[in-house]
Amino acid sequence: MLQKTGISKMDRGFITILYPGTAVSDTETGIGSIGRIDHAKISGNSTIPMHPHVNDEILSYFRSGKCEHKDSEGFVEIIGKERLMLMKAGKLFYHEERVIDEGEPLEGLQIFIRPGEKDLKPEVHFLDMHPLHSENNWRLLGSPTEETKFQFSSQTWIYDMKLLENHKAIIPELAREGLTCLLYVFKGKALINGSIELIKKENLVIKGEDITIIAKEEAELVLFVTDEQAEIFNDGMYSGNKAK
Repeated sequence: MLQKTGISKMDRGFITILYPGTAVSDTETGIGSIGRIDHAKISGNSTIPMHPHVNDEILSYFRSGKCEHKDSEGFVEIIGKERLMLMKAGKLFYHEERVIDEGEPLEGLQIFIRPGEKDLKPEVHFLDMHPLHSENNWRLLGSPTEETKFQFSSQTWIYDMKLLENHKAIIPELAREGLTCLLYVFKGKALINGSIELIKKENLVIKGEDITIIAKEEAELVLFVTDEQAEIFNDGMYSGNKAK
């Protein structure tokens, strides 16, 4: 199955929100452990004040700009395109973000992953991005194992890649082993199997299909992989199922 989907809603004009499950279900807003994806672009000095998360695992994947992060675990860190962050909220976690205006907007994804179980201990992890991009090869950012510094408590894998214009790629071998994938175009334009065009903020749900990706222009891609049969807790504050 190949199912193209788009953005579900806008929030305050600078965040577009994707509930990936709405493309394939009338009752489920997520797909397996992939609960929600926010694409944010914030210019100027601004602050998102201290707010809670409960039973969410949140990957802050920024590709431009930077901000100061503060949280209830005592961390004060600068994050942005060169330093990513994974917040594992568990039972209760608070944080705030202050955008630092250095001439480019803060743009990136807030990725809400469903945990493997309820009320885990809060944790915060950081990952330096050197080099900034992985050109023409998938880079594994997070997984359920010690293979990666970012470890999810659910059966979830996240990859990224910058695919240069006219170059081709296929999805990683792991993603072809009966798992479900969501391909997200963060920037640029990609053609899938010669017929499905995806532009910035568009997505493709992939189940049981081999695909070939061609960059029609330089494209920054994020690939989410989930095992829909694995155990998850799907009532997190933001990652949980929000279907009526």
